Amino acid sequence: MQYTRHVSVWINPEKIARDVIVVGASAGGIRAVTKILSWLPADLEAFIGIVIHRGDAGSKANWSDVLGMKTDLRVVEPGDRDVLTRGVAYVAPSDCHMRFERGCIALDDGPKEHRMRPAADPLFNSAALAYGPRVVGVVLTGGGHDGMKGLLGIATGGGVSLVQKPSEADHASMPEYAIAHVRVSAELTIDEIGGALVQLARGGAVQIASA
Repeated sequence: MQYTRHVSVWINPEKIARDVIVVGASAGGIRAVTKILSWLPADLEAFIGIVIHRGDAGSKANWSDVLGMKTDLRVVEPGDRDVLTRGVAYVAPSDCHMRFERGCIALDDGPKEHRMRPAADPLFNSAALAYGPRVVGVVLTGGGHDGMKGLLGIATGGGVSLVQKPSEADHASMPEYAIAHVRVSAELTIDEIGGALVQLARGGAVQIASA
């Protein structure tokens, strides 16, 4: 009889408070992000930035109400220079790149990246630059390559890099590309990501069982 050996992998064994969370998604992203947010308590000890690619049909819609339906967190589309506050999830508005600076949000209408505005890479890279090892980057379902360069910047800066398991994603291109080019901290299901973010924000180590 053969036995499968399971090895435990630890995320954040240093027990650093990872209290800056950035999330990027494209096709299938509204459902995935909504499910992650449902895991997060109102008193989450972190602030969150969310970029979901927008198609022409819904490009002007305010998505904060939809994404906030199943979470106790406050979910908003911010204005330029809004102060970053723990327990709040900030959704990038239509036709704006959103960046995290020290203590506040910056919005701009700079050139599209990956043919998108907003795009995930500007948010990820700015968070890595401003907050270093405090950052958790999450790449979710979507087509294309957005999020990979930013996730690499987060990993290089000592942050945590999480990717949705491609087998679970509605569209696997974004997570697969990130996995191929970044030494990610872990590939997780949506439910695992939600639970991990709560622990990481508190400075906890997260144990992941892998075959």
